[in-house]
Amino acid sequence: MTRTNEYQQPIGEAVQDWTPRDKPARSVIDGVHCRLEPVDVERHAADLFEAYNAATDGSDWTYLFVGPFTDFDTFKDYLSKAAASHDPLHYTVIDTSNGKAVGTPLMRIEPVHGVIEVGSVTFSPLLKQTRISTEAQYLLMRHVFDDLKYRRYEWKCDSLNAPSRKTAVRLGFEFEGIFRQAIVYKGRNRDTAWYAIIDRDWPCIKKAFETWLADDNFDANGKQRASLAQLRDA
Repeated sequence: MTRTNEYQQPIGEAVQDWTPRDKPARSVIDGVHCRLEPVDVERHAADLFEAYNAATDGSDWTYLFVGPFTDFDTFKDYLSKAAASHDPLHYTVIDTSNGKAVGTPLMRIEPVHGVIEVGSVTFSPLLKQTRISTEAQYLLMRHVFDDLKYRRYEWKCDSLNAPSRKTAVRLGFEFEGIFRQAIVYKGRNRDTAWYAIIDRDWPCIKKAFETWLADDNFDANGKQRASLAQLRDA
């Protein structure tokens, strides 16, 4: 039943004892197959540049605000600015099997409203379609909902970016709509597709992630036995 105020106008449900949340600290988030470290230029730049340049072309950067980077100095300058930023806060994905940096996600933070956006996810060819890439997303979500107690976790992308939209749905984000002419970048228009997970969704999504990531969900060839979607619906 919709709540109303003293003027009989419909209003949103009450949020009891709400207080602004803390901003994420610049700390390491540990997982099994990977860990997330705040970007450090001296430690991560060379590995990341090598990983990104394993791609055969620059198509991974088409829907991002920056890149592609063809020379190390330009990339290092970009990464230096990313490392200095606290909002958004940039993380590096580290493959724990070899200690190599293989990709970068970031978070845009709104503590007053309890909202964090994961964005500009830049996974190198070494990270795409691996268990590490899924675990990295899980670690960020778990940090946002379980540690920081935020209410909402957002994913936004160019509405024409089909791979990003497919990934959002795979990870459990719910499509919320298109914001037309939301952004101008690289000299072109972007209609932005919005997706989100909210705190009430998280327990089911978390359970699916943990079941999916478990060793017994993979056969001897490393192929998944059940998809994330199947596990969420179970």
